[in-house]
Amino acid sequence: MNIMQIKQIAIVDFLLAIGFRPTKETAASAWYHAPYREDEDPSFKVNKNRNIWYDFATAKSGDIIDLAVLVYRTQNISKVLKMIAQATPAVPLQVRTFVPHLQTPASDGIRAQISAFKNLRVQALASMPLLTYLSKRGIDMGIARQECKEAHYTCHGMNYFAIAFPNEAGGYEIRNPYYKGCIAPKAVSLISQGQTDCICLFEGFMDYLSFLTLRKLERLSVPCYDADLLVLNSVNNLPKVLPRLRAYKRIYCYLDNDDAGRRVVDMLRELKGDAVHDMMEACPLYKDLNDILVGKKRMP
Repeated sequence: MNIMQIKQIAIVDFLLAIGFRPTKETAASAWYHAPYREDEDPSFKVNKNRNIWYDFATAKSGDIIDLAVLVYRTQNISKVLKMIAQATPAVPLQVRTFVPHLQTPASDGIRAQISAFKNLRVQALASMPLLTYLSKRGIDMGIARQECKEAHYTCHGMNYFAIAFPNEAGGYEIRNPYYKGCIAPKAVSLISQGQTDCICLFEGFMDYLSFLTLRKLERLSVPCYDADLLVLNSVNNLPKVLPRLRAYKRIYCYLDNDDAGRRVVDMLRELKGDAVHDMMEACPLYKDLNDILVGKKRMP
């Protein structure tokens, strides 16, 4: 098929063919978990009348080819066209069937992403592109090698590799310069220091690595050096760990300076009151710990 024929394929049919179903659908639009990144709250919308998509979380948009470039992680358009053609029958837009108000559990999009990972191989972090990426983010290389692994896997028939951060359930948070996701099972990561009554809380593992680097460089005031360290790997994991957090006398939150981070702090303060300390409150010009590490300030 040529480009014009490819563009006649409905994006919703392409997404269905690669394992993604809408969480909500009307006659004019469909909402999804973004198919090329971790997206726990559906923020990816397809306009079925115009056959275009928009990712509200990243402000990216485009047609089916633009989407496939992100899904298959290649700028080789010839390869992209071939993979779309192999995945999707060329169904004309006007004859596509429609099932009104289709509802699926919110986790289906994540399951589809997870099921796409094949042939997983985890090894020591040594790949120069991955180390270079972490170095550009200011992360200490010794800390990176100690805390992270390197995952090699296939996804939709193509080979990839990424930084892998283990969680306590045996899964991995994975990231490279082009992708952020999870290899199941999804869970928090707890780094226990033994007997302690305080804990430091982080949203993602890049925040955790930034914290360790800032602490090593003595650029961060750390109120408790022997605290347990808990990486949520998603703020949606907070309810799972609330029973454990009740046991701590002091909770130091190094969460993002955004609405999601503040909601977590507010929720914890309802649970533990003055025992909860928002450590990012003193750094309002920085979105997160990594921005502090690399000196990236937001506009006041």
